[in-house]
Amino acid sequence: MTDALKSKVCGHIDQIADTLLEVSHEIHANPELAFEEHKACALLTRTVDAAGLDVATNVYGLQTAFESVISCGEGPRVDLLAEYDALPGIGHSCGHNLIATSALGAALGLASVRDQLRGTIRLLGTPAEERGGGKELMARNGAFDGTGAAMMMHPAGLNIATMPCICVAEVRVEYHGESAHASAMPHKGVNALDALLLAYQAVSNLRQHIQATERIHGIVTDGGQAPNIVPDFAAGDFYVRAANIDDLEALKPRVQACFEAGAKGTGCNVDVQWAGVDYLDLNTSWPLAEHFQRNAEQLGREFFPLEKLPAGSSGSTDMGNVSYRVPSIHPMLAAAPPRVVIHNPEFAKWARSEMGDAAALDGAKSLAMTAIDYLLNDQLQRDCKRAFDVSTGLK
Repeated sequence: MTDALKSKVCGHIDQIADTLLEVSHEIHANPELAFEEHKACALLTRTVDAAGLDVATNVYGLQTAFESVISCGEGPRVDLLAEYDALPGIGHSCGHNLIATSALGAALGLASVRDQLRGTIRLLGTPAEERGGGKELMARNGAFDGTGAAMMMHPAGLNIATMPCICVAEVRVEYHGESAHASAMPHKGVNALDALLLAYQAVSNLRQHIQATERIHGIVTDGGQAPNIVPDFAAGDFYVRAANIDDLEALKPRVQACFEAGAKGTGCNVDVQWAGVDYLDLNTSWPLAEHFQRNAEQLGREFFPLEKLPAGSSGSTDMGNVSYRVPSIHPMLAAAPPRVVIHNPEFAKWARSEMGDAAALDGAKSLAMTAIDYLLNDQLQRDCKRAFDVSTGLK
């Protein structure tokens, strides 16, 4: 029965492939930043509505979030998560158009066999993954209360069972000094840019003495207005990363001290603004991830062994926050050659390519088949819960 259902769902996804890829290409052509994904949200919800499914927008406290619930009787709920924000300047170089399309396709495919399933399928639109921690904000408003399992697919240059993830904290630092003529009376000025550069150098020195799993990186967003004016304001944005939340909490005060040193060394005032959301590492539900991999392999995908990935090749995602609330998976499917990495402008080209299209459709099928496994397999549900209880207890 399960194999027949999977075949039927995959067939339905093939039937609506043109519609799905039109959605993917439209999102790709109109990149929107975190919390501003109005066009993508409207497009996705119109497509869901056109398929005859109920859909609600402006949910769980975020204007560009949405959900569509497909009820199939008694049983657990599985969530299919869609992301659709883009990166500043380089658009969908993380391929979120493919993430949204794979979740959409999986939901529509499962809806076509809803009378043969048990439980609930929910398509959840989750804004602001690239910054702001949209999933965490939604979670605080009850988005994942009652969820049995949560799933999404991320594009990459390889097929891998899960995304290697570490924690990240976002921080903005602003320095306030006194402006003056840089030549006529520099002694009257208090240089905010000097403060920021001192702090940046302190951070660079700190990087020599942190763990191999930790990262600190940042940019200057405001460094003054003219060379002959002592800058009275300077600002920068930084990311602080660590393997787990305990290491992150230990590292943050050391970075804070670097920012404060810049102020003390120049006489400026400093305002350090840590974001209200830290991204957690990914607590992968391996029973579910193994089913996803087997389903994707049935489509011809070959998976790269996680143990052969280069050391330190880790990113961050707010899916990590979800994974500490409910059993979750975040596998990656190849949408580009291995040499092309996400967050590189070249990856945006592949996210609109035939290879990217194939990843979106294979992602939809693999997610849908894994959802069928979960909803119809009581033992898998128990295995996921047991693995989650053990992993969260240990961590």
